[in-house]
Amino acid sequence: MILDVDLTSEVPIYQQIRDRVVEGIAAGDLADGDPLPSTRQLAVDLGINFHTVNKAYDQLRREGLLLITRKSGAVVQRVSTADFAAGWRGRLKTLLAEAVAHGLDEREVLAHCEETVRAFEEVRA
Repeated sequence: MILDVDLTSEVPIYQQIRDRVVEGIAAGDLADGDPLPSTRQLAVDLGINFHTVNKAYDQLRREGLLLITRKSGAVVQRVSTADFAAGWRGRLKTLLAEAVAHGLDEREVLAHCEETVRAFEEVRA
Protein backbone atom coordinates (compact mmCIF):
# COMPACT_ATOMS: atom_id res chain seq x y z
CA MET A 1 0.00 0.00 0.00
CA ILE A 2 1.30 3.42 -0.92
CA LEU A 3 0.56 6.15 1.60
CA ASP A 4 0.13 9.58 0.11
CA VAL A 5 0.44 12.51 2.48
CA ASP A 6 0.33 16.20 1.71
CA LEU A 7 3.03 17.95 3.72
CA THR A 8 1.39 21.33 2.98
CA SER A 9 -2.08 20.30 4.16
CA GLU A 10 -3.72 21.78 7.23
CA VAL A 11 -4.53 18.21 8.28
CA PRO A 12 -1.76 16.94 10.58
CA ILE A 13 0.52 14.38 8.95
CA TYR A 14 -0.17 11.73 11.61
CA GLN A 15 -3.90 12.11 10.91
CA GLN A 16 -3.32 11.75 7.17
CA ILE A 17 -1.35 8.53 7.76
CA ARG A 18 -4.10 7.21 10.03
CA ASP A 19 -6.77 8.12 7.50
CA ARG A 20 -4.94 6.46 4.58
CA VAL A 21 -4.53 3.22 6.57
CA VAL A 22 -8.23 3.21 7.52
CA GLU A 23 -9.17 3.83 3.87
CA GLY A 24 -6.83 1.01 2.81
CA ILE A 25 -8.53 -1.39 5.22
CA ALA A 26 -12.00 -0.32 4.06
CA ALA A 27 -11.03 -0.66 0.39
CA GLY A 28 -9.56 -4.11 0.93
CA ASP A 29 -6.01 -3.01 0.13
CA LEU A 30 -5.03 -3.97 3.69
CA ALA A 31 -6.32 -7.16 5.29
CA ASP A 32 -5.98 -8.66 8.75
CA GLY A 33 -2.42 -9.84 9.17
CA ASP A 34 -0.89 -7.46 6.64
CA PRO A 35 2.24 -5.79 7.99
CA LEU A 36 2.82 -2.06 7.79
CA PRO A 37 6.27 -0.54 7.39
CA SER A 38 8.17 0.15 10.59
CA THR A 39 7.76 3.65 11.97
CA ARG A 40 11.35 4.46 11.07
CA GLN A 41 11.05 3.09 7.53
CA LEU A 42 7.80 4.93 6.80
CA ALA A 43 9.25 8.12 8.26
CA VAL A 44 12.26 7.82 5.94
CA ASP A 45 10.01 7.04 2.95
CA LEU A 46 7.84 10.10 3.65
CA GLY A 47 10.66 12.37 4.81
CA ILE A 48 9.10 13.01 8.21
CA ASN A 49 9.93 12.43 11.87
CA PHE A 50 9.38 8.85 13.04
CA HIS A 51 7.48 10.15 16.10
CA THR A 52 4.80 11.39 13.68
CA VAL A 53 4.37 7.88 12.27
CA ASN A 54 4.43 6.45 15.78
CA LYS A 55 1.58 8.77 16.77
CA ALA A 56 -0.51 7.59 13.80
CA TYR A 57 0.21 3.92 14.52
CA ASP A 58 -0.62 4.37 18.21
CA GLN A 59 -3.93 5.99 17.32
CA LEU A 60 -4.75 3.06 15.02
CA ARG A 61 -3.81 0.66 17.81
CA ARG A 62 -6.12 2.43 20.26
CA GLU A 63 -8.90 2.32 17.65
CA GLY A 64 -8.54 -1.46 17.39
CA LEU A 65 -7.14 -1.54 13.84
CA LEU A 66 -3.47 -2.36 14.48
CA LEU A 67 -1.60 -4.82 16.63
CA ILE A 68 1.88 -3.62 17.51
CA THR A 69 4.44 -6.05 18.91
CA ARG A 70 8.20 -6.06 19.17
CA LYS A 71 8.42 -9.24 17.13
CA SER A 72 6.09 -8.50 14.22
CA GLY A 73 5.91 -4.71 14.30
CA ALA A 74 2.67 -3.07 13.16
CA VAL A 75 0.16 -5.52 11.71
CA VAL A 76 -3.42 -4.87 10.62
CA GLN A 77 -5.72 -6.57 13.08
CA ARG A 78 -9.27 -5.36 13.37
CA VAL A 79 -10.57 -5.72 16.90
CA SER A 80 -14.06 -4.51 17.69
CA THR A 81 -14.02 -1.90 20.42
CA ALA A 82 -17.05 -1.15 22.54
CA ASP A 83 -16.68 2.61 22.16
CA PHE A 84 -16.31 2.59 18.38
CA ALA A 85 -19.96 3.23 17.46
CA ALA A 86 -20.35 6.19 19.83
CA GLY A 87 -17.11 7.78 18.71
CA TRP A 88 -17.91 7.18 15.06
CA ARG A 89 -21.33 8.83 15.39
CA GLY A 90 -19.69 11.86 16.98
CA ARG A 91 -17.17 12.18 14.12
CA LEU A 92 -19.95 11.66 11.57
CA LYS A 93 -21.98 14.44 13.18
CA THR A 94 -19.02 16.79 12.81
CA LEU A 95 -18.44 15.82 9.17
CA LEU A 96 -22.12 16.33 8.36
CA ALA A 97 -22.11 19.67 10.18
CA GLU A 98 -19.14 20.76 8.05
CA ALA A 99 -21.02 19.79 4.88
CA VAL A 100 -24.11 21.77 5.95
CA ALA A 101 -21.99 24.74 7.07
CA HIS A 102 -20.43 24.82 3.60
CA GLY A 103 -23.83 24.82 1.92
CA LEU A 104 -24.22 21.23 0.73
CA ASP A 105 -27.84 20.19 0.74
CA GLU A 106 -29.19 16.93 2.17
CA ARG A 107 -29.52 15.19 -1.21
CA GLU A 108 -25.94 16.01 -2.14
CA VAL A 109 -24.60 14.81 1.21
CA LEU A 110 -26.58 11.56 1.03
CA ALA A 111 -25.47 10.99 -2.57
CA HIS A 112 -21.81 11.34 -1.54
CA CYS A 113 -22.33 8.96 1.40
CA GLU A 114 -24.04 6.34 -0.76
CA GLU A 115 -21.37 6.63 -3.47
CA THR A 116 -18.59 6.13 -0.93
CA VAL A 117 -20.23 3.15 0.77
CA ARG A 118 -20.96 1.57 -2.63
CA ALA A 119 -17.31 1.96 -3.65
CA PHE A 120 -16.16 0.06 -0.53
CA GLU A 121 -18.78 -2.65 -1.13
CA GLU A 122 -17.72 -3.09 -4.77
CA VAL A 123 -14.13 -3.68 -3.74
CA ARG A 124 -15.17 -6.37 -1.28
CA ALA A 125 -17.51 -8.13 -3.71
